Amino acid sequence: MAQRPPNIILILIDDMGWRDIGCYGSGFYDTPNLDTLAEEGMRFTDAYASCPVCSPTRASILTGKYPARLGLTNFLCGSARGRLLEAPYIDHLSQQHRCIAKSLRAGGYQTWHVGKWHLGPEPFWPTEHGFDVNVGGCSWGMPKHGYFSPYRCPTLSDGPDGQYLTDRLTDEAIALIRKAGDKPFFLNLCHYAVHTPIQAKADDVGHFADKARRLGLDRVQPLEEGEAFPCEHKKHLRVIRRRIQSDPAYAAMVWNLDWNIGRLLSAVSDTGLSDNTIVIFTSDNGGLATAEGSPTSNAPLAEGKGWMYEGGTREPLLIKWPGRVAPGSVCHEAVTSTDFYPTLLEMAGLPLEPENHVDGVSMVPLLCGAKSLDRQAIFWHYPHYGNQGGTPGSSVRCGDWKLIEFFEDGRLELYDLRNDIGESHNLAAVEPTRVKQLHDILADWRRKCQAAIPQPNPQYTPWPGRWDAPTV
Repeated sequence: MAQRPPNIILILIDDMGWRDIGCYGSGFYDTPNLDTLAEEGMRFTDAYASCPVCSPTRASILTGKYPARLGLTNFLCGSARGRLLEAPYIDHLSQQHRCIAKSLRAGGYQTWHVGKWHLGPEPFWPTEHGFDVNVGGCSWGMPKHGYFSPYRCPTLSDGPDGQYLTDRLTDEAIALIRKAGDKPFFLNLCHYAVHTPIQAKADDVGHFADKARRLGLDRVQPLEEGEAFPCEHKKHLRVIRRRIQSDPAYAAMVWNLDWNIGRLLSAVSDTGLSDNTIVIFTSDNGGLATAEGSPTSNAPLAEGKGWMYEGGTREPLLIKWPGRVAPGSVCHEAVTSTDFYPTLLEMAGLPLEPENHVDGVSMVPLLCGAKSLDRQAIFWHYPHYGNQGGTPGSSVRCGDWKLIEFFEDGRLELYDLRNDIGESHNLAAVEPTRVKQLHDILADWRRKCQAAIPQPNPQYTPWPGRWDAPTV
């Protein structure tokens, strides 16, 4: 008798940075369950979100298309201007794009969405994009009323007063798994954590406050004031960078998240499904390191959420596929959000749909031992001012080389990521041939995607602290 197709659990975290997990080098956050998942599967060192903010990455995962091709390039419904005007973008995930849930459902899967959606108002919610079940997914980009019930969420009933949202969403996911029956399932579990507001259980916060004291972190000034924000709506504020991981409340949120992932995986084991269940864990953009409380640090990566540097886009990625992925394996090939769609289809034994996931490349060869993929480059396009201090730009990575183009002044920066993961040495001036080659590749890709480029703001006047402000 043929084995039924594997169950697939895709766990997508909100705002978790590349170094927010023990197996990625955190010395302050405790993540024993995720560390175990890495030991049981493959850990990717060079996995990327397709955008440094959430909605575009989420759309890219579901469609296999870059945000620039979708025209959905900013978090919904963000808007800001500075030296440049806001670039136009689509404010919802259109049903003209076939999502992975529809393809898996057509292939015999139950499809469940639990948690954050943030891809437009009704009628653009999960059930209109191929999910049989939607628990907690709506237009929200964060828990508007906090992590403790009452949530007042239109797609999630309130729990007992004080119930913690990450616990509740995990309960809902476990309940679906326990009643799955004989039909394979795709669980798209998108926790709101660890997005702001930074709220955690008091006992957990106390535990990490004690840990910070034991490590002497409470005696280290973690925050550093930087330049003025480049966007008009925050021009009265300064970028505040966190240099070390030491925030007890954020650590407590990560700890609780890890505990809940452990509960989920225990439920899979208890139901006898572990041997035929694929588990994928990743994040939608880099850790929040330069604004809004700056609760985490992505060092040695530069900057964080909302920036074109590695801290904004490089993500943890763990994949467990029993019987196919060697336990404890590590992959150094660059992969990105568009790659999930063809990967999940191939994992499920379904035909690929290149007319849909046009920008994605299946990661299955890497999972089965290959060292590289047949792909020239991966791309980013974020033509917006976010809320964290970054400015509009595009970038491309080819091999170990990364080129960033900043739209405010046309500046080009070139980095050798193999030798400079922190992007501290701009090699553009000494590598003009490589700069031109990569810039041509990036410009050609933007033309093919019809990527929107922000235009100059005719009413712009520099304010104190901006790089282009006149000196007195």
